[in-house]
Amino acid sequence: MKPPIYEPAGKAKEYGDLAINIYTGCSHGCYYCFAPNVLHKTKEAFSANVMPRTGIVEEARKQLEKQKITGKLIHLCFMCDPYPADVDTSATRDIIKLLKDSGNHVQILTKSDCVRDFDLLDDEDWFGVSLTGATQEQEPNAASHRDRLIALAIAKDNGIKTWVSFEPVVNAEYVYACLHENHRLFDLVKIGKLNYHPSDIDWQDFGCRVESDCKALHIDYYIKDSLRKEMEA
Repeated sequence: MKPPIYEPAGKAKEYGDLAINIYTGCSHGCYYCFAPNVLHKTKEAFSANVMPRTGIVEEARKQLEKQKITGKLIHLCFMCDPYPADVDTSATRDIIKLLKDSGNHVQILTKSDCVRDFDLLDDEDWFGVSLTGATQEQEPNAASHRDRLIALAIAKDNGIKTWVSFEPVVNAEYVYACLHENHRLFDLVKIGKLNYHPSDIDWQDFGCRVESDCKALHIDYYIKDSLRKEMEA
C-alpha cells in the first residue's frame, strides 16, 4: 500500500493540503460521483462491498510516526465518504484518533448524519456536509439534506467548526434557499458547479448571484475555480 496520507492534486487541492481515503468505495450511490471513473471502476463495483482499505489504520500510524506529520489539517475523504451507509465505520474513528493524537486536525466532508465522533473533535477541527440540492433518488443512500443540516447544527453546538460543500450543484434554487435559511450554521461554504453531466443551470448567473448572497449574508465563502471561470466568461 502507498502511504495513505497524501497531498491532493488538481481540483481536490482546493479542499485541503493533505487527505486520506479510508474506504474502498462509497455506498451512497450518488449519480454524479466522479470517483468510480478516477479509480477505473464501474459504479456498481464502487458501491458494492465497501470496507476499510486493507491495513489503513496501521499504515496511517506508521506514516505519521515515520514522516512526523503534525500540525496539519487533513481532509476525510476525497475518493470515498468517511461515513458510508450501512458500513462499520469504526475505522474512521480510529483514523481520527490517530490524527488527533499526533497533533493534527481533521476536516470531515460527508453526506451522512453521523455525529458519533464529535467527542474526538475540537475547535480546530471542521465538520462539513455536501449539500447539492439533488433528490433522494439521485443520492439514494445518503442522509437527507435535512438530517445533514441537523448534524451540522450539532457540530456547531459542540464548538466544532462547520462548513458546507455546495458541490456539485444540482439544484440552484435549493442552494439560494439553503444559504438564506441556514447561514448561521455555516462557518464556511465552498461552491462548485456540476461537471461531466448535463445541466440547465446558467452557471454565470448562478455564480454571480450566490456570491452576492454570501456577501450580503456575511458568509465566509470560496468559489471553486471551474465556477469562477464561468462567472468571468
